[in-house]
Amino acid sequence: MQPLISVENVEKLVDEVLADVSAWRKNMIHYIKDENPELNTAIIELSQKTGLDPKALATGAYFTYKLLENELTDEDNFPLTDE
Repeated sequence: MQPLISVENVEKLVDEVLADVSAWRKNMIHYIKDENPELNTAIIELSQKTGLDPKALATGAYFTYKLLENELTDEDNFPLTDE
């Protein structure tokens, strides 16, 4: 099950990311490397093997990860979806 994503949490994270996208992405690389090294490897591998902009792809993946993580740690995050 995935959490429902609140507009408030999206807006908060978007503001955080847009303050300095490059620095945020670099921080997330180190953060996820420690928290979930297999996921970090998968994100980096995917970003290197596609014809897409690797930094944009990684930023999107890290953004999604952090958004889900924020929602899962939010005590008021109910209900969860079945998907």
